[in-house]
Amino acid sequence: MHSVRFTAETSSNGVLERDFIVGEVPGVLWSPVSGSDHAPLVLMGHGGGLHKKAPELMARAHENVTTWGFTVAAIDAPGHGDRPRTAEDEQVRADLRQAMLAGETERVESISVHYGISLAERAVPEWQATLDALQKLPEIGTEAPIGYGGGITLGTAIGIPLTAIEPRITAAIFGGGFFVHEALIEAARRITVPIQFLLPWDDEHVDRQSTLALFDAFASTEKTLHANPGDHRNIRWYGLDHGFLARHLGRVGTSPA
Repeated sequence: MHSVRFTAETSSNGVLERDFIVGEVPGVLWSPVSGSDHAPLVLMGHGGGLHKKAPELMARAHENVTTWGFTVAAIDAPGHGDRPRTAEDEQVRADLRQAMLAGETERVESISVHYGISLAERAVPEWQATLDALQKLPEIGTEAPIGYGGGITLGTAIGIPLTAIEPRITAAIFGGGFFVHEALIEAARRITVPIQFLLPWDDEHVDRQSTLALFDAFASTEKTLHANPGDHRNIRWYGLDHGFLARHLGRVGTSPA
């Protein structure tokens, strides 16, 4: 079993940022500078083609730390960020660019679905190993409640199968913007924890009905759908339940409502 190896540390505006490596997987951990032992831990996934320190992800991480006192962790997905690309990664990227330039919609979907499945198969065990390692840190431990706060697209395509098999995750935020396939539907049917789902209503690539079918598949008794106009790259979210994770994970020193 791997341990967390910290490689860099900085702080700003009350947030401590520590880069780490678990095995060969690079990640980053954000927490309050003042310290908050056993605070809720939120796992955050990044979007396709992005990385663990993408600006939007970092903004969400800082908000979770400064507003709720959470600890937040993110790792690079396979072939993303600081991780080398395999021959498969390079071939998929080349095939996808070619299909998009040729306007081959069905081929774009097929390539994206198969690659998404491959990434999830590789990333889910990495997330579990990272969580095992983080729980060995004294400031986190096994007492900290855990949530998943993945963004839309790849963060959700990995987060759904992770949440489906990981009992330590007790609440999750997912989002649309990716091609839905049967394996994701089946994973959603196994999820019973509270869910908040964000849907870009005007995504130009993804069929809206397939995303609604995915939301319908979640077995959670508490699940909410937030749909805003715009595609997944040009959208401003309004009306979100910003206290969703705080309510289910509990603020520092409190119990979930």
